[in-house]
Amino acid sequence: MTSPVNIISSVAASPSSLTSSSIHDHIRILRRKDSAALDYIRQPKILHPIENEDLRLLILENISQEAVRAFRAQGYHVDHYTKAFSEEELLEKIGQYHAIGIRSKTKITKRVLSAASKLLVIGCFCIGTNQVDLKAASQAGIPVFNSPFSNSRSVAELVMSELVALSRQYFERAWEMRNGVWNKQSKNCWELRGKTLGIVGYGHIGSQLSVLAEAFGMRVLFYDVINLMPLGSARQVESLESLLSQSDFVTLHIPELPETINMISKKELSQMKKGAYLINNARGRVVDIPALVDALKSKHLAGAAIDVFPFEPAANGDAFDDQLNSWSSQLRSIPNVILTPHIGGSTEEAQRMIGEEVSQAVTRYLNYGSTLSAVNFPEVDLRAITNAEGNQVRICHVHKNQPGVLRQVNDALSPYNVEKQYSDSKGEIAYLLADIADVSPADFSRLRERISGTDANIITRFLA
Repeated sequence: MTSPVNIISSVAASPSSLTSSSIHDHIRILRRKDSAALDYIRQPKILHPIENEDLRLLILENISQEAVRAFRAQGYHVDHYTKAFSEEELLEKIGQYHAIGIRSKTKITKRVLSAASKLLVIGCFCIGTNQVDLKAASQAGIPVFNSPFSNSRSVAELVMSELVALSRQYFERAWEMRNGVWNKQSKNCWELRGKTLGIVGYGHIGSQLSVLAEAFGMRVLFYDVINLMPLGSARQVESLESLLSQSDFVTLHIPELPETINMISKKELSQMKKGAYLINNARGRVVDIPALVDALKSKHLAGAAIDVFPFEPAANGDAFDDQLNSWSSQLRSIPNVILTPHIGGSTEEAQRMIGEEVSQAVTRYLNYGSTLSAVNFPEVDLRAITNAEGNQVRICHVHKNQPGVLRQVNDALSPYNVEKQYSDSKGEIAYLLADIADVSPADFSRLRERISGTDANIITRFLA
């Protein structure tokens, strides 16, 4: 695939490239499939590890098959399992893999990372990354990639369906019909038009939801820890209490952080309007569920929709019962409560886009060393080495963020021509990419030994 930079360079090299017709001619040339056009374009070179075994990937949970096929098309060995692995299963198997792809159920703990002697990268095929010990991963030199917005539309649409279902109680009527009971009623059933939706967290999902809700004629308020430009007629409020007290429906779209665990508990639930509804499609521990059960049983809240839970079954068919969450049977017994098995992003479109985004990020890191969009790592990238620059080697050096490292590395590289170099740091971790020319195979071992032998070294890879 041709780099956009290379396309621009090719066009700019021509004296006639300033004319519109000439640019269109070049575009037509670039789209041709014949070999003459391919020779004209500066093709990026696919890089491979030097002095390293073939890359092995472990893919878990119900990740898009297109992502699995994309990895295999790169020549990686891929082992794919549709279920989540327990910590013990990971400890047994993780040592043989260079990369792992997971969704939300597999937990990558510090203990697992300690056993992952070959692991280079983690791909989270979902929005959240709280299932990974991010600090331990960065200390081990392992970047973590996720998909922060690819399933946002799917989640927003699910919330809209839950708003209608809760306000009309129609899922209960449907269940009664399945059991042969006719129960037509309008008491405590409402239109969405004219009601107030309070959105906690106005990111990718919250902002899309805002637009959809206004199309239904709803008034939209949102609360976020930073000031954000609202879409449409939505209005940001200064405090969570203000949002809770004004909203007929409250929906949560926030990450799980130490400060958001049990963010909605007894106090916050009491601040909600009597007869309001709570929706949580974010993370299981941001709501104090026993407190929610009390608010529903007391009729202070008219209903709730919950898609995420503190503890979730590892596989389809496993029990969702009191052994998993002690309050499960109580929550399941309350009327007008929608419980779904973490399906917010479970659409064909969302999973395809997540699969594409995360598999591309993981592949870019393995093949080119790029850490753009990593959640726990310095974001470093270099333009691709082209086929015409076949004598170049790329060094990917993850190291402790301490003084003197660049001097040591550059001393090691001083006999060679450094074509390009870029480094950045994030907290305790720093990352350097450097492309050097005219390195003989006999020099690889000496360079590797010298750079990886420094006291700051965490992981050093050579790609060519």
